[in-house]
Amino acid sequence: MEALAAIDRPFVAVVPPGFESHMEEHGIDYETWDFERLNEQSDQLAQRLMARGVELAVPLFEECVEWAGALNGRFRDDRRLFTRYLLFRDKAMMKRRAQMHGIRVGVFEEADSREDVHRFLKRVNKALIKVDDDPHDPVHLKPLAAAGSMGHRMLRTAEQVEEIRDDEFPCLLESHLEGQEFSCEVFVHAGKIRFLNINEYVHLGHSNFTPASPELEASRPIIEAAVQQLIDAFEIEYGMIHPEFFITPDKKVSFGEVAARVPGGHIFELIERAHGFNPFVGFVLCADPKTTEEELEAFFPDPSEHDGFSGCLMVYPRQKVVSRVKLPEKLLLEDYYEKHNLFVPVSAKVAERVAFGDHYGTVFFRGPKADVMRELLRNYEDEDFYTSEQESTPSPDETSTAT
Repeated sequence: MEALAAIDRPFVAVVPPGFESHMEEHGIDYETWDFERLNEQSDQLAQRLMARGVELAVPLFEECVEWAGALNGRFRDDRRLFTRYLLFRDKAMMKRRAQMHGIRVGVFEEADSREDVHRFLKRVNKALIKVDDDPHDPVHLKPLAAAGSMGHRMLRTAEQVEEIRDDEFPCLLESHLEGQEFSCEVFVHAGKIRFLNINEYVHLGHSNFTPASPELEASRPIIEAAVQQLIDAFEIEYGMIHPEFFITPDKKVSFGEVAARVPGGHIFELIERAHGFNPFVGFVLCADPKTTEEELEAFFPDPSEHDGFSGCLMVYPRQKVVSRVKLPEKLLLEDYYEKHNLFVPVSAKVAERVAFGDHYGTVFFRGPKADVMRELLRNYEDEDFYTSEQESTPSPDETSTAT
């Protein structure tokens, strides 16, 4: 919303019930909609928006992807758009579509019961020529339609399979993919890549930096070819995608999964710091079929030109009860340290961790060398930034070196 306001582009925010007072307080045009409600009358939202001159829907969150597809299908009078967006929400269908178009994926299968999981675990390890004394290679269990790592389990033993709850079925099972995992933030217009960022994971869900190190960037032609193959396979025309891949030392690229919304891990913030453009504006420009070639060329920079490396460490308390933030003095003296937004929660009891989206704050770094960035993120990942000791601590504003 801030990005669109900055370029004087009118918008209507579609928000769940309960946000009316906030939107009105800040003078934001809005429509309310219950995103949990799925029924034959859902085209009413499209009619309400079209009556206000809306021609484009941009999904920001995973749960909005299907709705954006349905709305854009009506705005553009192309009902197939909705079914394409469904590919981003059903991980089994996503894998199947990729495999049908020759994209390298792991072995996968849908499971409806623990018996299915037992069979899959045995078959995968039998194919890997494992003998009884060998440790099992892991298989991954994922919900069919959850965001990111939500509900993701790694299974190695029959005992772990028995711990799966009944409400976790049906699910997707996958063999383990070898290689370095990374993500791409791909801005697409008219079926072509307009800007491709490669984001390097140091520890998935904990730390990452943008752009990728020179070692990974050296594989950009291979990665770009894999991304374009994915765009063609999924018939992606406009908007942005956030695929995750694995690349082996011999340069074989395997497809993990893909989303069609703003990535997690503060990646948009890192892109803006490193490349100097607002990715939210880029998302909207690419989502709009009416955006011209001249506008796209003027907006997106050359990905090889960047202002150093921007990274972040997502912090989770290591204790069950916390009372304050504890910033190590050595962190504040690091040349690459930029700022933090760590906060003391209202409740001293630390919430149970769910997926990677509930971290208690983030430490941001910025500097000229990728290897130094990677090492810093690794080193501070073991740091405990929270304590239960009663003692005053500087506020984020007082400890930040940049705003």
